[in-house]
Amino acid sequence: MIEPHADLDALARTIVDTAYRLHRDLGPGLLESAYEALLAARLERDGILVDRQVPVDAKFDGIVLPSAYKIDLLVERSIVIEIKSVERASPAHAKQALTYIMLGGFPLGFVTNFGTPMFKDGVKRLINNTAPLATWRLGANKKD
Repeated sequence: MIEPHADLDALARTIVDTAYRLHRDLGPGLLESAYEALLAARLERDGILVDRQVPVDAKFDGIVLPSAYKIDLLVERSIVIEIKSVERASPAHAKQALTYIMLGGFPLGFVTNFGTPMFKDGVKRLINNTAPLATWRLGANKKD
């Protein structure tokens, strides 16, 4: 398995730390939309670019399905976060998020389930082994 670049990994740690503090402060029991809005606001407060409910086209075999799915949170246009608030995550949640990551060409993602009593039991990290993991995703190698 190829690990993400250090910059992307540091951003991922910030996301998980922020989500952990949100879970610690509020606990389980809110709607997914509340956790989504609060996590986005806390990340933005720290100067991190966050897009919510990002529509993404699905392209397969020459067929385009406009706005086929929506990403709950897209952080720095690189990391997908699928928010859940259920007692027990289903394997389908990770499959869903991995599909979003692969179809969008994003290098990294998380399923974050705020419904679990222990935060560590509700976080699943997903790596897209087919996406380029170089720092160009974060703009570090951008040529001006």
